[in-house]
Amino acid sequence: MLIHPWDAAGEEQALAHVRAHSFGELIASGRGRDVPVVVPTQFLLADDRTVLLHLARPNPVWAAVEENPKVLLSVAGPWAYVPGAWRAEPGTDPGLGVPTTYYSSVQLVCHAEIVGDADGKLEILRAQLADLEPGAGDPARMPRLLSGIRGLRLAVEEVRGKFKYDGHKDAGHRARVARSLAARGGPGDEAALRHLT
Repeated sequence: MLIHPWDAAGEEQALAHVRAHSFGELIASGRGRDVPVVVPTQFLLADDRTVLLHLARPNPVWAAVEENPKVLLSVAGPWAYVPGAWRAEPGTDPGLGVPTTYYSSVQLVCHAEIVGDADGKLEILRAQLADLEPGAGDPARMPRLLSGIRGLRLAVEEVRGKFKYDGHKDAGHRARVARSLAARGGPGDEAALRHLT
């Protein structure tokens, strides 16, 4: 991912985004494949260096992880389209403004450890449930569920954060775009506004 200096996020900001958006795409390249395996998945950032998740046993990602345990977890969104007219400099032809998309994106480069034993899978499930559904039943009471999944423990090795919100433009430009986003009120506009103000 291209990250210009004005779009770069610090590690703390990037990890906060991952915590707030705990759904992403796990990408495993394996070895000698034409394309990587990409799996949309819920996950838990257990601490700044550990991601926990589980997937169905028949998932094609397992073979790719066994071939190469280096994986990428990509967390992107929300996004907002910004028309060119909103970005045109005052006094210029609005039709010549350059459109863009505002968005947040974080990529975690990780080393994946497959967890296949019952105790390890229970630890992952309990941690995810405690985060998403506190007070839910104990997954140990569902042995059929346990046999149908495998767990993943991802050790985070690198954090890449990009927050693309015209950080290289002056305050006046950003305020003009913010007013237009507030007036439109479309999907992703409110999230974009938080980055502009």
